[in-house]
Amino acid sequence: MTAKQVNPGAPLSVHQSSRAIEWRISDAPVDYPQALEFMETRVEAIHAGTAPEMVWLLEHPPLYTAGTSADDNELLDANRFPVYRTGRGGRYTYHGPGQRIAYVMLDLSRRGNDVRGFVHDLEEWVIRTLAHFNVIGEVRDDRVGIWVRRGAPNNPASREDKIAAIGVRVRHWVTFHGVAINLEPDLEHFSGIVPCGISEHGVTSLWDLGLTPSGPELDSVLMSTFDEVFLTSSRHD
Repeated sequence: MTAKQVNPGAPLSVHQSSRAIEWRISDAPVDYPQALEFMETRVEAIHAGTAPEMVWLLEHPPLYTAGTSADDNELLDANRFPVYRTGRGGRYTYHGPGQRIAYVMLDLSRRGNDVRGFVHDLEEWVIRTLAHFNVIGEVRDDRVGIWVRRGAPNNPASREDKIAAIGVRVRHWVTFHGVAINLEPDLEHFSGIVPCGISEHGVTSLWDLGLTPSGPELDSVLMSTFDEVFLTSSRHD
């Protein structure tokens, strides 16, 4: 399905058969507590069958979040930005302007009750999105997120940097939280934490890699690649 052109502030409905997924796209940064409250309310409504599944694309003002595995020693500058404890999986991460967040609220009871498969689909979604911009994103067994190689593999100066974070929570078999893709954030803001508990690797962004897509361009690709991954998987009914 080709993504429709929409006003970034307006919701978009994407249909497969008789089931709809609502897309919500926010222009202005959304306060984290407001986003969390919205997700929790929407999860209950999806579970009750009174609201459709949703993907919400947004940004937050600069802040740090601590997942369920967060180590306090990995918060290097507690006074720099607000810090929020959250029930998603993972450790500390940064959110801020220039980072596209996709909060994904899907009913896994319609999708085989497969949490591991859902996380794999999130990874595949980000990888396909990055591929549209000729960026090779990869996963690693020993660390979460999506990574890009910088330099030739056999070059001693080569490295791997993280370009997207993944953290999810599931309640009543309905997912929330999701992925964060670095479009053009201030990468120095990551220095106040040990991102996801990984100190031996860095962070990057599409703009840091020399690519300059706009936010609406990234949103359009996210919508089209979402269809490729989530609306065609054999786990879906």
